[in-house]
Amino acid sequence: MNTPTTSSSGRIVAALLLATGVAAGGFLAGTGFARMRTSDRTVSVKGVAEREAKADLAIWPLRLVVTDDDLVRANTALERNVQQVRAFLAAQGVDSAGTEVSLQEFSVQDARTVGGYQNTGRYIIRQTLVVRSTRVDLVQTASQRVPDLVRNGVVLSSGQEYGGGGPTFVFTKLNDLKNPMIAEATSRARESAQQFARDSKSTLSGIRSANQGVFEILPRDQAMGISEESQVTKRVRVVTTVVYGLAN
Repeated sequence: MNTPTTSSSGRIVAALLLATGVAAGGFLAGTGFARMRTSDRTVSVKGVAEREAKADLAIWPLRLVVTDDDLVRANTALERNVQQVRAFLAAQGVDSAGTEVSLQEFSVQDARTVGGYQNTGRYIIRQTLVVRSTRVDLVQTASQRVPDLVRNGVVLSSGQEYGGGGPTFVFTKLNDLKNPMIAEATSRARESAQQFARDSKSTLSGIRSANQGVFEILPRDQAMGISEESQVTKRVRVVTTVVYGLAN
């Protein structure tokens, strides 16, 4: 029976050592990669930017309603009320005969078809005048004088198309604020991240991800029953989320 020579035994030992070294190296490389990933720390911060903004468009529906057992008489009363509203708006400075006022939603209803005829005039006629103006302060002032119309016998009704019956004030120039507000929110997010890095004795290593957030138009005065649409001055808000890397 042949026995291995000294040289062949050395070769076997060397091969075993080489294989063990390769395996150990692979293991160390793997654990090193895992440590790098584990130590890849991040911090997520939010930056807030807010601005006051004034509405630049007012939409004000004035809904008229008359009832009468005689259709012609009802229609005559409605036409008289329309003229009264136009005169009222003109006295407030609204261009009631031009592009700032339009007639919409004319309807006639026979009360006998819906029941309750004994408690109302047979015919119910409705007409809506819509004021649409960029002169929001003027419209707001005029809307505060609506009782003058009621005292003159004009019957107004509320509806759902434009809210509770008063003017709706709209801010249409959000695009003018977007870039500076995003820059401000991002700057504040970075300030927060830098403070966190100082507190944790780390340094920022760049942005990993960022979310611009959604712009919100809120009422300036937030209280029960006050809506954003009813306020001329509004508050625009955006929250930006940024994820930074941290390094030792």
